[in-house]
Amino acid sequence: MENAGYVHGHHESVLRSHSWRTVENSAHYLIHHLHGGFDILDVGSGPGTISVDLADRVAPGRVVGVDAAESVVRGARELAESRGLRNVRFVTGDAYDLPFQDDTFDIAHAHQVLQHLEDPIAVLREMARVVKPGGIVAARDVDYGGSIWYPASDGLAEWKDLYDRVARAGGGEPDAGRRLLAWAHEAGFAEVVATGSIWAFSSDEDRAWWGGLWADRVIESDFAARAIAIGATQADLQRIADAWRAWSANPDGWFSFPHGEIIATVR
Repeated sequence: MENAGYVHGHHESVLRSHSWRTVENSAHYLIHHLHGGFDILDVGSGPGTISVDLADRVAPGRVVGVDAAESVVRGARELAESRGLRNVRFVTGDAYDLPFQDDTFDIAHAHQVLQHLEDPIAVLREMARVVKPGGIVAARDVDYGGSIWYPASDGLAEWKDLYDRVARAGGGEPDAGRRLLAWAHEAGFAEVVATGSIWAFSSDEDRAWWGGLWADRVIESDFAARAIAIGATQADLQRIADAWRAWSANPDGWFSFPHGEIIATVR
């Protein structure tokens, strides 16, 4: 099953965001832990852009990306092939039951994954299982509750409220970023370093990209069907999409997304 709990699905507007992600903009907190020869598992690897960046950085070490969506895994394989990378591969798998032996990797990494799971603590424990003693489990997740935008917008406030309800109806936690440290402790990690970082969008180009993909996502991705299932109307979704486009067209527009990050050592 292609990740039935994932509220966005894999519409082009979703992959437009995912394909922008790199180690530099989405896993900077992990960079000084990356060393040549390390083997890395990228859980929830999506279109593979972070995975192939990791592969470049740890060669001759290998990177394995695992994702629940076979269609997205196929695209990630094509990306790796287009870049001529031989130290990265992609497989379909379940984050709750990773298809790898104990003590296989130096690092297990997950970006924007735990927020979508009904039991993120179980997945952290499963990631720890496949990491060698002394290795690390690394995770970064957004915290929607800390979103900041300017100027004030009733439509974006409506979006934030609806997103929270859709995410929680699907079993996820949209404010995952602030919970990562607690989840790591509950998963049994004794040594955890927690940090934070933000994505911020304010240039004309960034606003057009960010506002445009959210306007499309609200109307066209799986999020729309899930929102309607909990009581939203098509008119509600159109109003929110229009608010995103209005924000993106405003030269004073600002939007920031805070993220929590953890580096947890496996013992």
